Amino acid sequence: MPLSANNPDRTTWLEVAPNSDFPIQNIPFGVFLTRDDIITIGTRIGDFAIDLGAMHQLGYFEGIDLTDDIFLQDSLNDFISDGRKTWRLVRNRISEVFEANNPKLRDNMEHRDVIIFTMEEIEMQLPVSIGDYTDFYSSKEHATNVGSMFRDPEKALLPNWLHIPVGYHGRSSSIIPSGINVRRPKGQTLPPDSDEPVFGPSKRVDFELEMAFITTDANHLGEPIPVDEAEDYIFGLVLFNDWSARDIQKWEYVPLGPFLAKNFASSISPWIVTLDALQPFKVDGPEPEKPQLPYLQYTGPKSYDINLEVYLQPEDSEPHKVSTSNFKYMYWNMAQQLAHHTVNGCNVVSGDMMGSGTISGPTPDSYGSMLELSWAGKNPLQLPDGSTRSFIEDNDTVILKGYCQNDQVRIGFGECRTKLLPALK
Repeated sequence: MPLSANNPDRTTWLEVAPNSDFPIQNIPFGVFLTRDDIITIGTRIGDFAIDLGAMHQLGYFEGIDLTDDIFLQDSLNDFISDGRKTWRLVRNRISEVFEANNPKLRDNMEHRDVIIFTMEEIEMQLPVSIGDYTDFYSSKEHATNVGSMFRDPEKALLPNWLHIPVGYHGRSSSIIPSGINVRRPKGQTLPPDSDEPVFGPSKRVDFELEMAFITTDANHLGEPIPVDEAEDYIFGLVLFNDWSARDIQKWEYVPLGPFLAKNFASSISPWIVTLDALQPFKVDGPEPEKPQLPYLQYTGPKSYDINLEVYLQPEDSEPHKVSTSNFKYMYWNMAQQLAHHTVNGCNVVSGDMMGSGTISGPTPDSYGSMLELSWAGKNPLQLPDGSTRSFIEDNDTVILKGYCQNDQVRIGFGECRTKLLPALK
């Protein structure tokens, strides 16, 4: 099925700024509350939110096999379950309706009043009900940096790292949308030069710059997904800040990995940008440094050129960019991650979320965490207001941004913004 929604020459009758993350070629999906406190599934063009439930009720998806309530829900799970054919038909139709020369909705003010909202009139929600969440550890630069800090730099990568996409099962209940504040977590830590742990607020709260992909119903229990078919089951991507408490993690992670250090909160951007919209930005990833087993070997480009930025904003100050990275740096790509996740027969369902792991680039200004940017606190960052940061302090706001851009179109994710509040007393 052609991806007519991706036509770079298409323009819209809505007013869209030239540098918008959400041109008519994007058409992401999300969930929001309208000005009448009605929850609906929608999309976004420029700074306008579009109520797909109202569009469907008014007949704009005629000819597409959709249930009456497909967009009148508080999550995208059922829509995602309908599969890629439905996603493409809906995106293509939205693109046609909002195309500059199509008068059907453009000239119907009565319909426009119930379908189109400004972003100030709505409240974004978590876009999917996330049943399961897996976090990978797939940036070679990040894994090398962390291994160099805490182990022999000559053996920074553990023996398995170049052979498998390392991952762990995370906590889905504490995944929140952009704009929701988080509390500094408490837990056990081991003070320097002490043999006994203490309990209290984490002193080393950190952001982790990640992307995450959302799956559809992919396989039955016991059936693996071939690596070259994996992208057929990926609906789209979001920005992902996988908050971490480094001091809690250091004490607890042996032998079973992260627990309280990670499960207190993870933040995602509210608009899911479809894999279809990102097709013009597919690129080759890093070359394997060791032969990979057949089930991880793939054909064609499987990485995506997504520019990523992190801003740190102290209270009463302006945001300051602390990192510039790119999703294409990932050593293990999404197709390999999903193939590995299911090679043992694990079943994946609609709304499952897979985090990429921290995305660090090859230079210090491209590192994806404060742990790396400050090198475990040894080299604090200097901020424009005169303050310094080794880790995230109370009332700091962390902002992630991401976008793809070529000479024809820019496709972006908006932002993932979260403020860290003090720990509860």
